[in-house]
Amino acid sequence: MQNQPIILISGATAGIGKATAELFAKNGWQVIALGRRHERLLQLQVHLEMEYGTKVLPVTVDVRNKEAITEQINQLPDAWKPVRVLVNNAGLAAGRDYFAEADIEDWETMISTNINGLLYLTRAVLPFMPQNGTGHIVNLGSIAGKEVYAQGSVYCATKFAVDALSRGMRIDLLKQRIKVTAINPGLVETEFSVVRFKGDEQKAKAVYEGFEPLTASDVADTIYYAVTRPLHVNINEITLTPLAQAGAHYLYK
Repeated sequence: MQNQPIILISGATAGIGKATAELFAKNGWQVIALGRRHERLLQLQVHLEMEYGTKVLPVTVDVRNKEAITEQINQLPDAWKPVRVLVNNAGLAAGRDYFAEADIEDWETMISTNINGLLYLTRAVLPFMPQNGTGHIVNLGSIAGKEVYAQGSVYCATKFAVDALSRGMRIDLLKQRIKVTAINPGLVETEFSVVRFKGDEQKAKAVYEGFEPLTASDVADTIYYAVTRPLHVNINEITLTPLAQAGAHYLYK
């Protein structure tokens, strides 16, 4: 394993996280797949190991649980600890409501996952990350971290926070020679909208009707591009949208 780089991906059981695990495994990386759904992690492990002959370490944990995250990362086998790339992908939107009508529990879920979870996992992994220009943190932001839209104020706020944290990490980690990249997708068809609308698949499907959205693989390709630049190159941020989208407020159907 010493010669094969290690990537740790949160939210690896579906969508962008799963597609990223697949792409990196295909290219010879060892994958630490972190998520809450144990059975899905085991299925992913079997698939990637059989398909690509790589090693996969499933870690079942909720990124919102600071103590559990710290314990799980500290207890990684020594061979798995030098994580070259951390992809902070775990995140969600909960509800699509006007501010005065929104569920405060939805707010707390988004804040604890999208901000706190990213902070807890990054701090836990950092002590083991190489500091020679190969260590790399990739934070999944959103176009919602660039433009605020109606009925999404708190979700947008969490992604604005991810944008600020990515910039701040980039500054603070200069002396450690650790790269930091923010990836900010527009509309990507994954489980995202199903989660946002709390299982209402009809509402979720309607979000992507009338145009061709990004896929999870599109975003995974972008992450792989950013991670595989020469040692002296850091991609600070990439914002990507489907052709039909020109910002949070502009969509042609």
